[in-house]
Amino acid sequence: MPLSRLLLPFAAAYFLSYFYRTANAVIGPELARELALSAGDLGLLTSTYLLAFCLAQLPLGMLLDRFGARRVESALLLFAAAGAAAFALAGGLPGLATARAAIGLGVSACLMAAFKAFSQCYPADRQASLTGWMMTAGGLGALAATAPLEALLALAGWREIFWLLAAATLAAAVWLFLGVADPPAATPTGIGLAAQWRGVRQIFASRHFWRFAPLGLTLTGGFMAVQGLWSIAWLMQVNGYTRAEAADHLAAMSFAMLFTYVGIGLLATRLAHRGIPPIRLLAGGVGLSIVMLALIAGEALPWTRALWIAYGACAGFGTLGYAQTAAGFPLALAGRATTAYNLLVFAGAFGAQWGMGLLIDLLVAYGRSPADALRAVFATLLALQIAAYAAFVLAGRRR
Repeated sequence: MPLSRLLLPFAAAYFLSYFYRTANAVIGPELARELALSAGDLGLLTSTYLLAFCLAQLPLGMLLDRFGARRVESALLLFAAAGAAAFALAGGLPGLATARAAIGLGVSACLMAAFKAFSQCYPADRQASLTGWMMTAGGLGALAATAPLEALLALAGWREIFWLLAAATLAAAVWLFLGVADPPAATPTGIGLAAQWRGVRQIFASRHFWRFAPLGLTLTGGFMAVQGLWSIAWLMQVNGYTRAEAADHLAAMSFAMLFTYVGIGLLATRLAHRGIPPIRLLAGGVGLSIVMLALIAGEALPWTRALWIAYGACAGFGTLGYAQTAAGFPLALAGRATTAYNLLVFAGAFGAQWGMGLLIDLLVAYGRSPADALRAVFATLLALQIAAYAAFVLAGRRR
């Protein structure tokens, strides 16, 4: 199958997935104003997407390995379209949270299904580059959910925007189902549920898996929580920017992340052939992302835009953890390996996104200002990331 015919439908779906994930950072203040939501309410609302996404990962891995990427993802996207329509109709926090959970469930296969399809159609030395191109599509979705979404809010309300998203998601489901052919390995295998669960247990019992899992939990998941909600809050309440200025910062960060993804897509295979494997790119990139977050949280430098740009560019290398995790397992376990890793990524994002909101509310209730509360929760996230990175480095040295 030509690469463009396989890549483009999956890329379009992942664009929408990332847009949904990031949109609440921009529309969050509108939701809070219109519906009188607290920081904890907003964190819970935004993180229901992540919780549903997270809970879907292990069953999703078994479905992908059994029925193939095209069938599974196109079916799930129908739930996302229905969730977007329900979000547009909702009148309060319960309805919004339920609708956002349906969206999270519906887009839960967008990246994992693509990885499964790529692993069946292309050799291992091309997987890092293909990961880069998929993440480029996601980066474009994240970019569209920043300053462009802020501009669109001036022309249409958030409800009208979600009606448009529902229609676009339905179109993506149809494109995937009709436009992508299943490779031979994607036909039902007849493997029983017990055998599939043994494969899942094999993954979670592997030292290889647990070398990378803490990075996904705290660094990739933590970045998603910051990008998806708390970046705008930090920029407005700590740095004192307007919402439009904060959205511009977020757009610049997302563009930098997109630049990293394009670079991975273009250069990862070439660099591997020249002795610079993806594991080194992963280690260097996420290590620098910790440094950038420390500089942001420390408020030691006045160049806020440059720091957020550098943070996005460095954090983009964290996506290489998916391919590095899957590389340690047989092809038959590829779907379950990547979804197991993704489970921890989204568990980390959910925990950070909601937990940061709860901690902010607690600190404010005890007399801290919102800005000081944000400083405390960013410092907590930073400490967890440093611990996870140290464990990753030590595990590599033992190997």
